[in-house]
Amino acid sequence: MRDFHTHSNYSDGTFLSRMVRAAEEVGLDGIGVTDHCTVSSREYTKDVRAARGFNLDVTYERRRRAIESLREDADVEIYDAVEMDYDPRDEAEIRDFFERADFDYTIGSVHDIAEMNVQVPSNFENMSDDELDGIVDRYFETLSALVESELFDIAAHADLIERTPGLRGRATDDHYRRLARTFASSRTVPEINAGRALTDAGIVHPAERFFTILREYDVPFTVGSDSHSPEQLRHRRDFFDDHLETLDIEPIAPPGFHD
Repeated sequence: MRDFHTHSNYSDGTFLSRMVRAAEEVGLDGIGVTDHCTVSSREYTKDVRAARGFNLDVTYERRRRAIESLREDADVEIYDAVEMDYDPRDEAEIRDFFERADFDYTIGSVHDIAEMNVQVPSNFENMSDDELDGIVDRYFETLSALVESELFDIAAHADLIERTPGLRGRATDDHYRRLARTFASSRTVPEINAGRALTDAGIVHPAERFFTILREYDVPFTVGSDSHSPEQLRHRRDFFDDHLETLDIEPIAPPGFHD
């Protein structure tokens, strides 16, 4: 069992050493450290970067030294990876950074549409149904562009909008099938993400209907707990043991994976 999506203090998670120790304690074979990163030079993204502290493009070499040091005594494989915010306008900057950084693998995420974080309910409270449907359309269009770019090994939480009450349930089978076809023809694979699985909402990405459609197209999956703390990693590991058995699948490693 390998967890390919976790965060450390190099973005918005807990100290790297504590995350590694937790991975050892729960018996993981490998833990991927995929801290958030933003490289866009656009003004909105600069503001987001400053507010959230997503500076891995500046600190990845320092984190890499820490990972290499921890590898010397760790009883778990530690993978040096990244979760990159994606917008089609930033593809050249993302590609240049990836070529320099040479991560073990890369995760791409769509968090923002129309300069609004899709996980923040207040962004959508005063929108009409047509406007909300438009946000959902743009979300899937951007996610399709992420997959088609072939910049990433993994697409994170591919139906992230399900976390947000104003957007939840607005995705259609047509959205899902178009994206499934895009995944089926790409090296980029989605993940089974447990970031909200143990909350009151009980959301696992992809949601059941989307998962079923992805399987119709024989799309493979990786596994990521999206943990930001040792406690989350421990609880979500237990969840995955049961959930993967229920799904009757064996997850794969990321296509660009360097073990």
